[in-house]
Amino acid sequence: MRVSRGSLFPMGGGAWSPGGRRMSLPCHTSALLLVFMALAVAGAEQSEERSCDVIGDESSESQMERALLKKLEPLSHMRFNVTVEKGKTENYVYHFRVCREVNSTSHDFGGLVQIDRQNGKTTVIGRINETQVFNGSDWIMLIYKGGDSYGRHCSGEKRRAVIMISCKRGVTASSFSIISEEREKEQECFYLFEMDSSVACPAENSHLSVGSILLITFVSLIAVYIIGGFLYQRLVVGAKGMEQIPHFAFWQDLGNLVADGCDFVCRSKPRNAPAAYRGVGDDQLGEESEERDDHLLPM
Repeated sequence: MRVSRGSLFPMGGGAWSPGGRRMSLPCHTSALLLVFMALAVAGAEQSEERSCDVIGDESSESQMERALLKKLEPLSHMRFNVTVEKGKTENYVYHFRVCREVNSTSHDFGGLVQIDRQNGKTTVIGRINETQVFNGSDWIMLIYKGGDSYGRHCSGEKRRAVIMISCKRGVTASSFSIISEEREKEQECFYLFEMDSSVACPAENSHLSVGSILLITFVSLIAVYIIGGFLYQRLVVGAKGMEQIPHFAFWQDLGNLVADGCDFVCRSKPRNAPAAYRGVGDDQLGEESEERDDHLLPM
């Protein structure tokens, strides 16, 4: 069977290149594999979401900023939104994601976006590629800069979103809301948002003090001594009753000594107090009467 020179799949186990040269089957397979790998890598790059990029060079990022961004990672898969209505002129929806793009298909780095519900206009308030982050004892401040320009307000500077994340234990994320929009100044205007999350809470100090460790060790040793000694006395020695208590005679003597010591130290009467009774002396008995009861005897 004949095949024209422009065919890519001739008979005979080989392949013809578009230029007319014959390609071996292994080379043809390798070329297809390379194409598939290139498509897979391109798809992976498109599907991988962008994350926060702190302002400045990567080498200038502090360890604290990296630690805070890692601390915020549990919130990255969540989406937040809030609706604001001011009369008939303003009706907006704000969409927010933590260190992720709100709309990854637009490739605009928008981490917080405003949508006008009246005309559908989308305005980027802040971008994740211009991020600042710092924290306090029970809060984290996340700032997205580089938003769309104001236009007439704030000297036409770019918008900025400030998100205050406050500590609330037991809650992954809740209560996302807008506090205010500061646009009456000439510069440094911003949108202020707040939300609650447990990621902003400080780590609970679960370490035991030295005193607690010593107390637990002491109580454990006493428990082992009593239980082990009881079993030994009962099963090995064959003791019964109170004799099953380990070293019963020692503890009994110790108890008596402690009782004597307490009596010696704590008793209220003086040591040399006279006895409560007195003996009768010979001088108090007087002379014995010689009269006998002889008259009672029979004559």
